[in-house]
Formats: sequence, C-alpha cells, structure tokens
Amino acid sequence: MSFVKEFRDFAIRGNVVDLAVGVIVGAAFSKIVDSVVNDLIMPVIGRIVGGLDFSNFFFALKDIPPGTAMTLEAVKKAGIPVFAWGNFLTIVINFAILAFIIFLMIKQINRLRREEPAAAAVPEAPPVTPEDVVLLREIRDALKK
Repeated sequence: MSFVKEFRDFAIRGNVVDLAVGVIVGAAFSKIVDSVVNDLIMPVIGRIVGGLDFSNFFFALKDIPPGTAMTLEAVKKAGIPVFAWGNFLTIVINFAILAFIIFLMIKQINRLRREEPAAAAVPEAPPVTPEDVVLLREIRDALKK
C-alpha cells in the first residue's frame, strides 16, 4: 500500500474526523471557560478577599528597577523573570470548571444512552413454538393422565 493511500485511509476514518471536531470545539469551549473564570468568577473571589486581582500575584526572581509598574504585564515587559502564581491559580480554576462541565456533559450523554434502548423498546410477541414441539408436549401430557 502506498504511503499516500495509507494516509488517506487514516485521515478519512471516522475516529480521526471526530477527534478533529472535538479539538476544534474544545478550543472554542476553552475560550468560554476562560471568560467565565476571568470575567465572572475571579472578580467575585477577588472582591471577597479584599479587592485583590489574582492575575497580578507574582514573585519577581530579580530586582525590579525603580519606575516599573508592579503589574505582571509590566514586569514581564521589563524582562524580569517572575513566578506568576496568581496566573497559575486562575488556570487551575479554569481547569476545574472545565473538568466539571465535561463531567456533567458525559454524565448526561451516558444517561441518554441508557434511556434510549428502554424508550425505543417495543414489546415483542412471544416466540413461536415449533409445531413438532407442541405435538410432543401434547403427547407427554396425554401420557401423564
């Protein structure tokens, strides 16, 4: 089999296409979760803990020159290495929310898969007993009497 034919067979297989769609939808969904965390959840948490912005929590690993703003973005622009633990905390919360939402989606999909066969089940007619078996049963019953 030629390399091109083998690659084509691999690329058009259903699982590969499903995976590609999943990656694209996942990337878009990740942006939604980022927005939920950064724009909705983290401001509320920051307000609860005294108006702090977690994205600017960091430790500079070198001295910060005077006149540099004390924001993560300004310090990074100045070329100073930082330990940005606030940004990491935000990403961990993003992951937890994303994992929880995926868990709920999978749980719902599994529930729908279990209900589908039960809802579609049509009562079946009792199996037809072959005529010779019916005849043998009648003979057996007659001999018992």
